[in-house]
Amino acid sequence: MLAASVQVHAEDSVSLGSMLLSERALAQATERGEVLGRRAPAAQADASDTSDDQAYKAYLPAALEILGFQLLLNRIDYAFIGPASDYDVSLHSIRKNLHSSWQVDHDPFEVNQLGHPYQGSIYYGIARSNGLNFWESFGYAFAGSAIWEIAGETTPPSRNDQITTSIGGSFLGESLYRMSNLVLQNGYGLPPVWRELATAVLSPPVAFNRHFRPAKGSDIFASNDPALYARLRIGVDAVQNNTPGSSLSPKRNDVAADFRLDYGLPGKPGYQYRRPFDYFSFALRVTNVRGIESLSTRGLLLGKDFDAGERLRGIWGLYGSYDFLSPQLFQVASTGLSLGSNAQWWLSDSIALLAHASAGIGYTSTGTVRSASNEEYHYGFAPQAALSLRLIVNNRFSVDVNAREFFDGKLTIPEAGGTDRVLRGSAALTWRIHRNHALALEYITSRRKYAFPDSEAQKQREDSIGVYYTWQPADGFGAVRW
Repeated sequence: MLAASVQVHAEDSVSLGSMLLSERALAQATERGEVLGRRAPAAQADASDTSDDQAYKAYLPAALEILGFQLLLNRIDYAFIGPASDYDVSLHSIRKNLHSSWQVDHDPFEVNQLGHPYQGSIYYGIARSNGLNFWESFGYAFAGSAIWEIAGETTPPSRNDQITTSIGGSFLGESLYRMSNLVLQNGYGLPPVWRELATAVLSPPVAFNRHFRPAKGSDIFASNDPALYARLRIGVDAVQNNTPGSSLSPKRNDVAADFRLDYGLPGKPGYQYRRPFDYFSFALRVTNVRGIESLSTRGLLLGKDFDAGERLRGIWGLYGSYDFLSPQLFQVASTGLSLGSNAQWWLSDSIALLAHASAGIGYTSTGTVRSASNEEYHYGFAPQAALSLRLIVNNRFSVDVNAREFFDGKLTIPEAGGTDRVLRGSAALTWRIHRNHALALEYITSRRKYAFPDSEAQKQREDSIGVYYTWQPADGFGAVRW
């Protein structure tokens, strides 16, 4: 049939058929991870492939890996972290915790609000890299957190840890899982060894199962080729306004690096939002003063796309979020659910506006850095909202405005109740000077107003202005053409 249509010799047809078969075999080997120098076929997946299920699901191995990780973590904590009595687990301590009421613990803020969500992301990533889908992996993270609270420590089980580890850890874990698979799919010019190392940094469970249990649920995730925007910035910040309140933390300028990824931006023809986190944003900011100064992820759990005319495309629905903020004066963290929307509007052929708005409720924790009083960190459910705008002009300039607010909610602890309100805002102007290279000027404000029975009403504020070198893998600011 091929020879009749193109009129070639029979031997040429045989040669062409052999070449196609060889290419197909090579593509299959690439998908299994056997050929790391080639881009995996999953990156070219049909956008209609919206299944979140892998061909192979390893339920029992996922559970055993989580238990093995917990055993290893318990022994490391016992030997090096301490106090050893908190990790000297026995049948007696397990029975005691099984019959104990769940409490709010007061471990250091970074342990509860950063360490526990990351621990939960490992549970989640183990299940995900064994072929389980989002909701199944969430269940494994929830069960893994409960087992740790009862049998991983001798202290009474903590309800705040259960929320941040399982829910916050799942939201964080899905973002890390998808980013690690992007590296495996696309390569981004990295040699095979560096590609695997980057995967291990982003999601250790993915790297572990790819090498120790290949083709057992650890196949490259079919991303369906989402529209992406990524940027990496490095610069210096000068503090312009500092109202410490009860904080004894000194005013310090800092050197900062931040990374941002927007995954599944609306408007790309054929791309669908059928799986949790088919859209998500991820942001990490690190400084020499605070270490991890902020970490956040926000993804669409349930929703659909929409359009309004020829120039507007968007998505709306239920978002899940994890936020950790730690400027120099105070700290706030929240795991929440919100209703919201992302949209892109072409104002003209060369000017685009990207926007996100959402509002909901989160399990929130707040506290002061190096407090002068005996303040505790406060936990409870509180309203929250987020707004971000990006105006793109001629694909040469962008103006970004972002705000996250945790409103006057009744943040309660067993001993007392109170009110707290936190605002984190920023405004930035970015100029793309040549292809992937840009310069940015950014203003950041972090504000808090709170009152609790154990402390006087306080206001805290820190404002800074920074200059950054910016590198963007793509020649643009994330505007999608349709």
